[in-house]
Amino acid sequence: MRKLTLFILLASALLGCRFTAYAGNDRKPRRAQRDTTVYSDTYLDTVNVNRVFVLNDYMMIGFEAGVSFNRMQFNPPYSQGWRFTPEYYELTFTRYGKLFGYMPYFGLKFGVAYGHEGYKMEMNEETGYIGRISGATECVYDVAEVQTMAHFHFDVNHFKLMADVGPYGGKRLKIERIGEYVDEDIRYAFLDSDKRFDYGLKGGVGFALVFDPVELHFNAKVRYSWSNLYAPDYRSQYYYSFAYPFDLMVTAGLHFQISRKTGKTHGMLRREAKQIVFGEEKE
Repeated sequence: MRKLTLFILLASALLGCRFTAYAGNDRKPRRAQRDTTVYSDTYLDTVNVNRVFVLNDYMMIGFEAGVSFNRMQFNPPYSQGWRFTPEYYELTFTRYGKLFGYMPYFGLKFGVAYGHEGYKMEMNEETGYIGRISGATECVYDVAEVQTMAHFHFDVNHFKLMADVGPYGGKRLKIERIGEYVDEDIRYAFLDSDKRFDYGLKGGVGFALVFDPVELHFNAKVRYSWSNLYAPDYRSQYYYSFAYPFDLMVTAGLHFQISRKTGKTHGMLRREAKQIVFGEEKE
């Protein structure tokens, strides 16, 4: 009888210790366990795997070339048309980021550009008169500029919509006055009254075909200068004259991604591996 009682007490003590050990383990955070489940090839063939489109904050450099259509905002007004000028070039660096920290539609674009400004006078139908400035009925300026643009975009797998807007500053490098009444001494020369520093607002819209890591961009841009072509009182100190360039540019170009555009980066993979090994929760 004593042996039976002693056996019952010993068994109860062992069961109590084991229960306490399990209860203590439940209070500790459990480490992630590796899934060792084995699936058959037949089952795996039926699984539909969808690729998740994850857009990263990435960087890109690009080169664009195109043409421009130039005219002026004159005061007093002149009858004029658009002047077609080839040779517009642009080199840009784009840094993509998340708007307000979570909306992946924003970026900053920095670049340099070489293009043209100008005008082309036409006959006024009412007066039969063709306007002239310093004897010229046409004029073209070569302009180099630096720009800083806010960049907005919407991406899908192989297509992107874009919009840019921002200020620019530059310099008018060369001038050519065209017309039979132009004095040869000033045909290719700036006058003391001419303003060579250029600045204003630039913007545009476009789309891109994306084949990582290369993107083919097509853009239509508008450039509005806030810098008058000449001193407003060069003709008269009583009647001011103004001429502000207004230009349209159409371009196409190649851009190259210099960091990963989509998918999981090395940093993302390292964080996921750490979570699997140590069982840490996502921040």
